Amino acid sequence: MTIQKTVTLNNGVEMPQFGLGVFKMEEGEQVETCVRTALDFGYRHIDTAAAYQNEKGVGRAVRDSGINREDIFVTTKVWNRNQRAHRVREGLEDSLRELDLGYIDLYLVHWPVPENFVATWLMLEKLYAEGKIRAIGVSNHKEHHFEKVLSVGSVVPAVNQMELHPRMRLADLHSYLTSKNCRIEAWSPLMKAQVLDNETIVRLAETHGKTPAQIVLRWHWQHKIIIIPKSSNPERIRENGSFFDFELSAEDMAAIDALDAGERIGADPDNFNF
Repeated sequence: MTIQKTVTLNNGVEMPQFGLGVFKMEEGEQVETCVRTALDFGYRHIDTAAAYQNEKGVGRAVRDSGINREDIFVTTKVWNRNQRAHRVREGLEDSLRELDLGYIDLYLVHWPVPENFVATWLMLEKLYAEGKIRAIGVSNHKEHHFEKVLSVGSVVPAVNQMELHPRMRLADLHSYLTSKNCRIEAWSPLMKAQVLDNETIVRLAETHGKTPAQIVLRWHWQHKIIIIPKSSNPERIRENGSFFDFELSAEDMAAIDALDAGERIGADPDNFNF
């Protein structure tokens, strides 16, 4: 089933290229319903974080799904507060307890906290060696952050999760990460729906008989980007998982590539205060 297609990370772990992000989903019924809807539809990749405060609901939905644990890929992240307090190990233990899934498939450094992110990475390497995490990576790390991690660490991050969408393509970073054998992953791949009314996207949606969201997700997919669109609407969750039965042409891809304007909707990894 294409929705469950995996990419091979640099340590041999298989990670589904497509998944569900649960940012801002409320703990309890909302996040559990969304995760169950996604898993029932065929999703096998769920992305959460300690900062989202919904790990408990994610874990409960996964456990109650009836699907084997090893068939579901779960990502979470160490939050900035734990980096600053040098509580990285405690943060992992908290996430393991909240999720209650036995292990974490991918654990990320959520943001490159100045003065702390390198030490945080070194601690992730130790935790990875202890066996409760199947793969480790980073998030919101620009090339210069990534270079610092490589300069001190002995493990190449398996994934770098970035804000990435047609208005901010990050083609140079993508190429750089590929050269380092690290996968790029897009958060907010639909740009919080801000790109969905773009005339190029709308035209391609009409041409292919698809929704604008499906066009944008297909564009990511064909660029070999890992994608985790977030929606708390069950119908949208199913819509987002239904872009596997068509293909964008080279001309279509180039037209979307041309929308790149370096336009960011989230915080700049070089300038954040949380």
